[in-house]
Amino acid sequence: MAGILKQNSPSSPPPPMSDAASAPAAKPPVDLVNVQINGTWHKLPKGMRMIEACRQVGASVPHYCYHPKLSSPGNCRMCLVEMGMPPRPQPGQEPEKDEHGMPKIGWMPRPVIACANTIGEGMGIKTEGKLTEECRRGVMEFLLANHPLDCPICDQAGECRLQEFSVEHGQAESRYREDKVKKPKNVDIGPRIRLDDERCIMCSRCIRFTAEIADDPVLGFTERGTHTTLAVHPGKRLENNYSLNTVDICPVGALTSNDFRFQMRVWFLSETNSVCTKCARGCNTEISARGDTVYRQSPRENNDVNSTWMCDQGRLDFHFVNSEYRLTDPMVKSDGKHAVTTWKEAIQSAASGLKGLGGDEIAIIASARMTNEELWLVKQLQQATGAKFIDVVPRSGGGDNYLRHDDRNPNSAGVRQILGIEPGAALDSIQRAVRSGLIKGVVALGENLLKCGFDKDSLGKLSVFVSTHILANATADLSTVVLPAASYAEKRGSMINATGRLQRLNKAVKSPGNARDDWEILNDLVSAISDQKSLGSVDEVFKQLAGSVTCFQGLTLASIGDLGRQVLETNETVPVLEREKERKAKGIIVG
Repeated sequence: MAGILKQNSPSSPPPPMSDAASAPAAKPPVDLVNVQINGTWHKLPKGMRMIEACRQVGASVPHYCYHPKLSSPGNCRMCLVEMGMPPRPQPGQEPEKDEHGMPKIGWMPRPVIACANTIGEGMGIKTEGKLTEECRRGVMEFLLANHPLDCPICDQAGECRLQEFSVEHGQAESRYREDKVKKPKNVDIGPRIRLDDERCIMCSRCIRFTAEIADDPVLGFTERGTHTTLAVHPGKRLENNYSLNTVDICPVGALTSNDFRFQMRVWFLSETNSVCTKCARGCNTEISARGDTVYRQSPRENNDVNSTWMCDQGRLDFHFVNSEYRLTDPMVKSDGKHAVTTWKEAIQSAASGLKGLGGDEIAIIASARMTNEELWLVKQLQQATGAKFIDVVPRSGGGDNYLRHDDRNPNSAGVRQILGIEPGAALDSIQRAVRSGLIKGVVALGENLLKCGFDKDSLGKLSVFVSTHILANATADLSTVVLPAASYAEKRGSMINATGRLQRLNKAVKSPGNARDDWEILNDLVSAISDQKSLGSVDEVFKQLAGSVTCFQGLTLASIGDLGRQVLETNETVPVLEREKERKAKGIIVG
């Protein structure tokens, strides 16, 4: 008898945390039951949904309304399977056994839905066979009866579950000869979403998400039968900060994003796993790009960070990567005007200017949007220049009781661990020293200082002002040396989120023009100032970092993995995940 039990967990264990981190409590023992799936017996946790049991053993069950993070209404009927149990023996008789020595199963004459039913001892499930195939063909025929044949112009084409399952379970041609029911098209239901009701298959995923996850129950069904229509409640709009998650979970093209709509066919896109840098939550994302243009980013499942959701603000925070105002070449100011130059000359100009100043005359304004590797090189730059003043710009506000964190910097934890400072602690004193003329040289890394409390006149009087940024801005205009840097989508590196999880950014597109990775810029600048040996890759930078900072010890950049590693204990919880645990414990969702 085959025994199979799979668990959804990272492929390798997390590294040991600091002594302050408490050991996780031991999980309670799992009650396993014998279940036959497509003729093979398996040991699986008692009470598991049929659809999840089938998935764990590699038996695919098509579905529309079911989603593991939402309640299961069982209304699409696409997940019908055959089910059976051992017949109850008559008094004094032993149950009949099969060739595996297990009780022989008596099969029910009618199928059951796999999304809402759970497994028990001795149960049998068939996902294949004449009964299930005929049922799925029937369900598919009803779903397609009034569905418009507009796949060529539908934004969901290429990632549509209706398309996929119609190939597997549909018929070559329709038997429906009556006029199709016409429903509203291109309906504006919110600032970021369009509804095409003709394509809706009434799975109710969007309705359940807005009610159960976003606590904004503005969607519902009206009318009955084939005239059922998805609608927004009178006087309401779908405009909460998590509305675009409904586009992700819509299995067809009924809900589409205004931002991505008609922009690019999905089969032309390449996907890269990364992390959102809009706030300290660090939601796991998938960046979709073609060539060197980013077209969208969407949430990637990580049950230790963001479940399968992300906020609209973070999701849409990528357009600056494609901006026409990107800095593309290094520049040096001469006679009050900037001139494009080579990287070698720009680095030498910045290095010679900084070497001509004392450490108490130099300030470094770094950014908590920088990666850990870049922050490590910032520390090396501070040591090379002897800079007395160093800080990063704090940002806060906009946090909510779901995923959005009040700290709008993605790597404040990395700043504390690597630079050993509290963001914003020295910013006021640096501003005063710049205004008084005590500080004569400033290195601004990824920050527009005119938006951070510095004044134009004081910055304009600096003898050395080196800035790195990705966009043309007023700070760059005042700088003596301008160094074009890479965006989060153009670099590889790591950050630590608010809960102490080390996560990795991956390069999705190339930087425009001659812009370079920040670690390369800092590496060359440190080498030019101190004659320190240049590092060859960001992996080498991480190796140095891991050898010096406790929470990174024993790790490599590659070993972080796509789901990250817990390296700090912050005692902070994620509201969405906490509610998800409660609902999972009550059996409302699978999780």
